[in-house]
Amino acid sequence: MQTKWFRFMLKRKAAILLGLAVLAFSRPGLGQQVSYALLQPGAIEPAPMMSSVPTVTLPQAPRHRFWDRENSLLFATSAAFSAADFVITRDNLRAGGQELNPVTRLFAGSTTSLAVNFAGETAGVIGLSYFFHKTGHHKLERMVSLLNIGSSAGAVTFDLAHR
Repeated sequence: MQTKWFRFMLKRKAAILLGLAVLAFSRPGLGQQVSYALLQPGAIEPAPMMSSVPTVTLPQAPRHRFWDRENSLLFATSAAFSAADFVITRDNLRAGGQELNPVTRLFAGSTTSLAVNFAGETAGVIGLSYFFHKTGHHKLERMVSLLNIGSSAGAVTFDLAHR
């Protein structure tokens, strides 16, 4: 019985507190009034029909071909680390080890599916880089390859250290 009374008092206090908060936040809005002098027809001036805005030219982003030297090196490095990750992962699985990556674990049942996974990873990196290239995000275009190289290098290093 005592808890019902306590809950009732809490609800009542919360309602009063909410009402005070609403009043406190609405008070500045009540203080703003429109000057009736501005509403006289003589005080209102029509806005100009058209205004000229100065044209601003933005600097052009540096353009490059997609298969330039830097991208080619990044994609080749990404493919090489993916291949090394495939070989070490396959050897680890044959020796009774376990795949730690939950996505790759789905493909760890056979060598063919594991090879398709790592080839798809490399193709996905190239495809995502191409998307960023076409949308003008050239820094992200390079970062996709660098991120994949870093994660594959980390996986290869971990697997070699825990043989």
